[in-house]
Amino acid sequence: MSNARTARLSRRGLLAAGGALGLGAALAACGGDDAKSGGSESAKKGKSGPWSFKDDRGTTVKLDEVPTRIVAFTGVAAALYDYGIEVKGVFGPTKTPDGKADVQAGDMDVSKLTIFGNKFDSFNVEQYAAFQPEVLISTTFDDAGTLWYVPEASKDKIAKLAPSVAVSVYDRQMPEPLQRMAELAESLGADMKAAKVVEAKKKFEAAAERLRKAAKARPEIRVLAGSAAPDVFYVSGSNYSIDLEYFKALGVNIVEPPEEAKKATGGWFETLSWENVDKYPADVIIMDDRASTIQPADITEGTWKKLPAVKAGQVISRSPEPILSYDKCTPLLDNLAEAIEKAKKVD
Repeated sequence: MSNARTARLSRRGLLAAGGALGLGAALAACGGDDAKSGGSESAKKGKSGPWSFKDDRGTTVKLDEVPTRIVAFTGVAAALYDYGIEVKGVFGPTKTPDGKADVQAGDMDVSKLTIFGNKFDSFNVEQYAAFQPEVLISTTFDDAGTLWYVPEASKDKIAKLAPSVAVSVYDRQMPEPLQRMAELAESLGADMKAAKVVEAKKKFEAAAERLRKAAKARPEIRVLAGSAAPDVFYVSGSNYSIDLEYFKALGVNIVEPPEEAKKATGGWFETLSWENVDKYPADVIIMDDRASTIQPADITEGTWKKLPAVKAGQVISRSPEPILSYDKCTPLLDNLAEAIEKAKKVD
């Protein structure tokens, strides 16, 4: 993808990132601009002395001390939490409207977080400044290094307040960003030799092998990656998404919309009307689990309910923005492997 095209898709458009382009309106309904007052240290300080980290933009951030006042995209904070690094300041989907933890918050206690913005294009810059951040960490979904969920309108003001680190989740397979997040956590003081961490990686590798075997044993099982919005249904291609690229590399038979059909979204996915939701035959459907999307149990469209995979109960969740820890990515592989192992050939 060219830089020019990426630039056009990198903001609200790239809410897609794996199956849900154009969901700005839906996101707007998911939580307010929740920003609590800044507070205590942003991370458990595991080591002292100078700190540096070269991120996936090729930018090296150097600080006199290992940062403790860290602000991160919610999913990044959730990944670091799994490695023992507690980030106190976050931005991105953190709380649902009823105050519970968003799926992207992982195991964090969201009631203890300072939230600078709970939805897309929402970031309380004044509150962020008062927090006195030492570093901001996010992911990037393009080849231009655009920081995910940092608003275009205020990105320059935000950039002046603290250096930033980006972990790329663009056009890679899952193991690579997982490794990068682990390296980042280690630089911040995480003990990568801790039994819990070592065991989590082993379980991930075992789950990957299980999925590989399931896909090899049942190549006829077609898996469609979907995302539901009020007026349209999105079918993701495997290009660019770290989970789908990896699933495909492991041998999973991913339903792939033709390039021409994905052209309008830069190759990410195809947009279908609900009347045409049956365009692609599928035996298993993996559905976007983000709060900005309609979940399978809440889809009322008759065309959806008639799909063979739906009628057979062969619909599972998918995390287009997986929390990048081995602990959180393992179930994604296991669940898909189990679905393929048990699936009936229905379409």
